[in-house]
Amino acid sequence: MILYPAIDLKDGACVRLIKGDMDQATVFNDDPAAQAQEFERQGFSWLHLVDLNGAFEGEPVNAAPVEAILKSCSLPVQLGGGIRTMAVASHWIEKGVARIILGTAAVNDPDFVDEAARAFPGKVALGLDAKDGKVAVEGWAEASQLSVLDVARRFEDKGIAAIIYTDIARDGILTGLNIEATVALAEAVDIPVIASGGLASIEDIKALISADLASKRKGINGAISGRALYDGRIDPAAALALIKAKPGGVAGA
Repeated sequence: MILYPAIDLKDGACVRLIKGDMDQATVFNDDPAAQAQEFERQGFSWLHLVDLNGAFEGEPVNAAPVEAILKSCSLPVQLGGGIRTMAVASHWIEKGVARIILGTAAVNDPDFVDEAARAFPGKVALGLDAKDGKVAVEGWAEASQLSVLDVARRFEDKGIAAIIYTDIARDGILTGLNIEATVALAEAVDIPVIASGGLASIEDIKALISADLASKRKGINGAISGRALYDGRIDPAAALALIKAKPGGVAGA
């Protein structure tokens, strides 16, 4: 199981939003590359990056800070936000992004997702963000009529590396992960699932580990943490040690 520290980029800075609302952004670091280096120093094994402006605009906006992170940090990076064409997908893979995250495209352009998964085996993840049970698109600004499970099953045999499942109602407000929905998705599909949205404390990590161990498929790859890390509610060393102690698991594996 992997704990992914999140770096959400808005106007060049590292921020956290509340429920995806761009008008409710807290700036935690004006130097995203320095933040990435700090996460590496703390012992994390991956980084989760989102170009928030890009998610709304439909094309990369925060390319400069992303490239600065790639140059200054040796951790593998998964990147989402504004990746809607093969040209953009290829650009980021060539720049060294380990995994691109496709969200809006999974609903609006599934053929592109299929093409990207074929072109970059093991390097494409789905970002499925739920609002009232339906997948939200365009930076969470619009809700589709498709359920998370509908979309996930559409890509189950396409070579997708992971599904990042976010409960939008919980994102950024530290109310805890939607573990029940995360486990249900992990048990319903063969694609590994990453939990996101609301992770508030080390107790959430313990609960996620316990739920995964109790599930039939044990399909939870890890969880994304943002505000709780920045606020100091989660101690990185303690969290990584807990994951490393998970039966049959090593932190960062």
